[in-house]
Amino acid sequence: MLEYRTIREIAGPLILVENITNVKYLELVEITLGDGSVRSGEVLEVHEDKALIQVFEGTSGIDVVKSKIRFLGKGITIGLAPEILGRIFSGLGKPRDNGPEIIPQKWMDITGSPINPYSREYPNEFIQTGISAIDGLNTLVRGQKLPVFSGSGLPHNRLVAQIIRQSRVLSSNYNSASSATGEKSDTDFAIVFGAMGITFEEAEFFISNLTNSGALARTVFFLNLADEPAIERIATPRAALTAAEYLAYECDMHVLVILSDLTNYCEALREISTARKEIPGRRGYPGYLYTDLATIYERCGRIKGKPGSITMMPVLTMPEDDKTHPIPDLTGYITEGQIILSRTLNKKGVSPPIDVLPSLSRLKDKGIGEGKTREDHSDLFNQLFAGYARGKEAEELQVILGEAALSEMDKIYLKFAQAFEKEYVSQGEYENRTIEQTLDLGWRLLKIFPKSELKRVREKFLEKYFATTQAEPR
Repeated sequence: MLEYRTIREIAGPLILVENITNVKYLELVEITLGDGSVRSGEVLEVHEDKALIQVFEGTSGIDVVKSKIRFLGKGITIGLAPEILGRIFSGLGKPRDNGPEIIPQKWMDITGSPINPYSREYPNEFIQTGISAIDGLNTLVRGQKLPVFSGSGLPHNRLVAQIIRQSRVLSSNYNSASSATGEKSDTDFAIVFGAMGITFEEAEFFISNLTNSGALARTVFFLNLADEPAIERIATPRAALTAAEYLAYECDMHVLVILSDLTNYCEALREISTARKEIPGRRGYPGYLYTDLATIYERCGRIKGKPGSITMMPVLTMPEDDKTHPIPDLTGYITEGQIILSRTLNKKGVSPPIDVLPSLSRLKDKGIGEGKTREDHSDLFNQLFAGYARGKEAEELQVILGEAALSEMDKIYLKFAQAFEKEYVSQGEYENRTIEQTLDLGWRLLKIFPKSELKRVREKFLEKYFATTQAEPR
């Protein structure tokens, strides 16, 4: 294998090498320094006899004259086996939990590719997260991409930990009896968690939380810390999705992929783009940001003929809580909805502070109903949403004109909105509600209204659920 001593230029994390032959895009590189230490990198660009290389460990200390470059003829691969469950890896797929080395059953390139639209199976199965604001109003469906839009200082980490602890797949023959007796098995369900650019304290929170709850046993954790190289941050979501593809399509498991924080990933992408002196796009991000995000998001879904599936919940923090920022804006174009965390609700002590009005799950209707959740789910959702929306309008009217401007019915809606936030949306980070409990709670909250106000629920459901549900004392 040829070695090159033709480094022409070093700029930031990048090295320009010339007089090379037969080098390919995304090929791995081994860099031997003058003192004998070895670093690794990846080819970002090839033009004629020149190659632009990004060094994983940074370029500090690399001598232009004494260092040697060797191209390895392959891309970044990770070794995979069922034993990856319960393990913690670096962003490049190397064990970082002091556990034994994984004996690979298969090596896979982390670059991957989006699923062919022709081969996709439409998402139509319910995933229970145990969080009422998601399960009842913005339902997560197996094979869906449902991002969480958060902001700096909001408790998205606690929400992520709660989803990892509580999520489970309910099959299409789900019924309330099996839920009550616990007959459903989670053995074919796994979590792949990719954490990018998080602090040491955040990493300790996730590790201790998942370990103490036992959720780590069914989780594959890819961890990239804030002080680690940007190139590793870019590789982390791809390594996580490669592990998810192995578990889903080789081991026939249903996999929920959680990626946090995509904003840190995009910042790393911008850093690399700047070092490459590319023409910047909106707010300095590279013009190919949309395409790059799509190569990540579109790797999830269901494939015809394959029993396994990949569902994705990427988490991103919106700079200055701005939904028009390029990262949430472009994400919204690619994904099927969004869960939005509210700073106002967080100040009220609502946990998790999910703002259900602007939140949306576009595939919700495919994952609810008889045989999936319960027959009354769709009607109940519509009524709860309409009641809460009108209650928030009454709240705004009260702030502007005073309580005297409200009609008696407006006051009832206002009371409902307050109870809805306090009891339905807010449940704490350790309360795990089944879908039955979520739906029953919705009916109890609707008891505040006279029956004539429930115009979005069919009569048969009013007779079956509204009439028989006991209102909670207030």
